[in-house]
Amino acid sequence: MRRPTPSSVAAFVLAGMALMSFPVAVAAQDEGRSEITYSLEVSRIVQENCQICHQPGQIGPMSLLTYQQVRRYARRIKDLVVTREMPPYHYDTDVGVQELQGDWRMSEEDIQTIAMWVDAGAPEGDPADLPAPVEFPPIGQWRLASQFGQPDHIIPSTPWTVPANGQDLWWEPQVPTGIVEERCIKAIETKPSVPARGSTHHANSQFMTQDESGEWVSYGRLSEYAYGKLGEVVPSDACRVAPTDSRVSWSIHYYPDGNEVADDQVEVGIWYHDEGFDREASYPQDLRSYSLQGGAGFDIPPHGKLMTQGFHSFDHPVRLDSWQPHMHLRGVAMAIEVFDPATGRREVLSQASNWNAGWNLSHIYEEGHQPLIPAGATLILTGWYDNSADNPRNPDPDQWVAAGQRTTDEMSHAWIAITHLDEEGYQSMVAERDAKPIAMNGAAR
Repeated sequence: MRRPTPSSVAAFVLAGMALMSFPVAVAAQDEGRSEITYSLEVSRIVQENCQICHQPGQIGPMSLLTYQQVRRYARRIKDLVVTREMPPYHYDTDVGVQELQGDWRMSEEDIQTIAMWVDAGAPEGDPADLPAPVEFPPIGQWRLASQFGQPDHIIPSTPWTVPANGQDLWWEPQVPTGIVEERCIKAIETKPSVPARGSTHHANSQFMTQDESGEWVSYGRLSEYAYGKLGEVVPSDACRVAPTDSRVSWSIHYYPDGNEVADDQVEVGIWYHDEGFDREASYPQDLRSYSLQGGAGFDIPPHGKLMTQGFHSFDHPVRLDSWQPHMHLRGVAMAIEVFDPATGRREVLSQASNWNAGWNLSHIYEEGHQPLIPAGATLILTGWYDNSADNPRNPDPDQWVAAGQRTTDEMSHAWIAITHLDEEGYQSMVAERDAKPIAMNGAAR
């Protein structure tokens, strides 16, 4: 599956290996040519998968807009796409639900084409064969705007100056939402003020409403943001409510990156379902954080490894709309399974075996392929950690690492968007899927 159009966003980080050569590229073979060229084949792959981030002022560490620029890094590019470090969408290709919205993974055909082109010496070809340049969206704009237009409502945090240097910092203001009409949310995006990377490690937000005594209490999660995350999309038959006369409670974790950010403000953009959206016919949805450590702490010894697990069940049927692992620098993999005691069946729903803390992606299942979980079934969440020198992202394998809030500590939880079903709705969805030729892979049940 190809990644979405460049305007939908991506990114590019670095690490690598190598791949076997293939005799002839499919595209060149179809045209009776033996040579793959940058101008005819590779330029289009780079344009579609890389340039959104590899351009001046964006997050990529180098620009990849011309043949000369790509040629300079050709072997590095091959290493990274072959190992699927790039594009940075760390989700296993051979287990679990594969039908995902906004899937950045490069197709196997494109990977082979780049590998063969590099092995052949990275020929340029005829510049007349180049595609027209892409007009990329302005840096710092809402990334979901290419899909939904500009947000219907924007809620900023209060300004706070982030110093250039120092330890982890937290800013936790409460701000009025300005929401005057209760609506159902279609999509949410949290946007730091510094578009490329900046010092915003994460920014969580939740709605607050007043109870009968006038006390401000939690109404439910609004959004979660961590490095690399694009946003959240609510299914067309679900409603995540934006309440009126509410506040947003922010929890913003800053990690100074050497650049002072004066009067920093993080914003959350909300897109609503259309005015005619039938809330009565929809199902309630919310975003939840599920622990993989049972509420307890943990320690990873120097040069040691660790596995954590969490178990969560429901007294009613639910549908999983998205899954987002969250760990820090020693985290290397996470999986989500379901066990149904009524049938004895246990199945992996999703797995990321080469997880990267630089890209906290919410894997949003395609509608009609979201895992359906019957009442009484148990979700099994498993995380793996590597505090040894074998982990290339480990800053110091000689240190003990504990569970905690700092960037150098570890975390072990997953963000999961859940639609709450009744038995009738659950059985209707199961019957609808049974009538279609859909592979199981956690999607039909």
